[in-house]
Amino acid sequence: MSLATHSSAVPPAVANPAAVGADGATGASGTGEAARGADTVRRSELAAFLRSRRERITPEQVGLPRGRRRRTPGLRREEVAHLSAVGVTWYTWLEQARDIHVSAQVLDALARALQLDPSERSHLFSLAGATDPAPGSECTGVSPSVRLMLEQLEPYPACVQNSRYDILAYNRTYGRLLCGLDSLPYRDRNCMWLAFTSPEWQAALVDRDETIRLMAAKFRASMAEHLAEPVWKAMLKRLQQASAEFRELWERHEVVSTVGSRTKRFRNADVGLLHLEHTDLWLGPRHGPRLVTYLPADAETGERLGRLLALALADAAEGRRSAADEAAALRAADDEMDPRGDAVGASASPA
Repeated sequence: MSLATHSSAVPPAVANPAAVGADGATGASGTGEAARGADTVRRSELAAFLRSRRERITPEQVGLPRGRRRRTPGLRREEVAHLSAVGVTWYTWLEQARDIHVSAQVLDALARALQLDPSERSHLFSLAGATDPAPGSECTGVSPSVRLMLEQLEPYPACVQNSRYDILAYNRTYGRLLCGLDSLPYRDRNCMWLAFTSPEWQAALVDRDETIRLMAAKFRASMAEHLAEPVWKAMLKRLQQASAEFRELWERHEVVSTVGSRTKRFRNADVGLLHLEHTDLWLGPRHGPRLVTYLPADAETGERLGRLLALALADAAEGRRSAADEAAALRAADDEMDPRGDAVGASASPA
């Protein structure tokens, strides 16, 4: 039977059946249709993500008045546009999944206005098909006033966490409480990850078995509101791949919504046993970012926290001295070069 007359045959001009589109089109036409379909899905995901982030932020969190007739959960579109310094119509089109170009500068402004944490920021740029100009940068969702509060709480340890247990910001005492946080990449600054994978963090948890059981149960309860979000699914997959202990706890399906203030015991490698009163102060809607504080439960713990802060300050001073010495060495090396870039005293090259 001739290929030309077979109803299900591949057209003679097409060597590869996979190149035929769903509508019988071939070559670039089929590829173009697939690309346009993928782009439509991506824009829809971006629109839904922006709406969900906008609706979770209260006007008070960004210094705006609530007003009497607010029906919109969270911020209005015009408020996000104002905070991001973009046009209201343009931002509305973005949330409507219109086919418009979004620059990296605009995405950065939106990330700041919507107070995205590092994982959410990365997801935003991925959905927009853009390259983040500052990947892994410090979280933009923690305001300067909250950072000042963290500093003023010293020597008491304090940090800002989200419901995924990402550590978004912390003061110098907290940075040395359970491990050396400053030495870790941003991706690993997560209490769940460290509790299940970091020997140093694990050694500091006196009541670790009960602690990790509650953490896994709280993580499961929080994830119920984020089941479709890639950053949550990626975090879950990473924990399951890295820790058999986490997998076992996850399979129990235990759920704990919130746990009130309580005393925690940590064994710091430098100053010893600490008894601390733990309190969560919510910075926005429940299940959003929270300020976590640890106050000394006894005088001895208070004295040890003072010593811990002193060690952190000494480390910071040493780091500054090392940086200054390195800069001076580089300047000295530059001074030994003549304007042409040749070492002083080196033989001139023959003409």
